[in-house]
Amino acid sequence: MPNIKSAKKRLRQNHKRRERNRTVRSEIRTRTKSLLQTESSSDAEAAYRKVASMLDTAARKGIVSKQAAGRRKSRLARYVRGLSN
Repeated sequence: MPNIKSAKKRLRQNHKRRERNRTVRSEIRTRTKSLLQTESSSDAEAAYRKVASMLDTAARKGIVSKQAAGRRKSRLARYVRGLSN
């Protein structure tokens, strides 16, 4: 445990950020799983837009890397396109 006042504050900040980031990553995973379980292409497209938006936001805030967000979006887009065929 830190003894210095600024280190105690940094510990509190890190804890808050870690919890916030965990919830965002969890929500992305949940929505991705629901996208992968959809059968109709129109539902999948709506779910994809939501997941892509969340990934972009998370990448912009540094929760996931930009490359990881792009890679996931690309794979999900390919999945959604495959449903329409």
